[in-house]
Amino acid sequence: MPWDEKDKMNLRNEFIQKALNKNSSISQLCIEYGISRKSAYKWLNRFKDEGIGGLEDRSKRPTRVEITSCTSVELILEARNKFPAWGGRKLRYYLLNQGHEEVPSEATFNRTLKRHALITKEASSKRQAYIRFEREKPNELWQMDFKGHFQLEEGRCHPLTVLDDHSRFAICLKAYESEKEASVKTALTEAFREHGLPEVMTMDNGSPWKGSYPWRFSRLTIWLMRLGIKVSHSRPDTLKPKERTRDFIGV
Repeated sequence: MPWDEKDKMNLRNEFIQKALNKNSSISQLCIEYGISRKSAYKWLNRFKDEGIGGLEDRSKRPTRVEITSCTSVELILEARNKFPAWGGRKLRYYLLNQGHEEVPSEATFNRTLKRHALITKEASSKRQAYIRFEREKPNELWQMDFKGHFQLEEGRCHPLTVLDDHSRFAICLKAYESEKEASVKTALTEAFREHGLPEVMTMDNGSPWKGSYPWRFSRLTIWLMRLGIKVSHSRPDTLKPKERTRDFIGV
């Protein structure tokens, strides 16, 4: 709790004198004066170091103010003009990668951009929320994808994931040596036996579920269609968010 606003200096001095006389414990004095032990020891240490003057309130203004040099401001603005969609973090790493050693902090980058009206509240509010599908019940839509690949001692690992769009439950999470059709079919067969058949499955345009020219459908897609599952392939990610749709393939 803070000191009583009425005559704080006298109260602090009174507290110090009682604490130095050791007639009362620090805990008892803290209760009596309504302050924390942290504040009590702060004022005791200040009094020991500076005397009665140490009990006065100090300015909360920072003792050190970092002034951004004109050279740094020019670098920030130049990088922003080159990459108008980037924020302070990306611009800072860009300059570091370019070999600039004395680069200001990320906060300084953002302050500089705001000062020059390159970041506004209106622009921040226009950022679109992440769009995801949410179906009303389980098994309406499954989303399938290979989440890239990475190197292990045994070889490269290709993680296959299948999510239920309603609950975000992981229907399948398998690690394979490659993205082969046979592996996916085996994993899906296990998932169908345990969870049932979905109404729709959606996936990207990668192998093994997208047919190669001149065939539109892969053998895996045809197998899913014969099971009565509608298949959806997302279009290549070269369109604006509002233009993104899904091509549904039915039976």
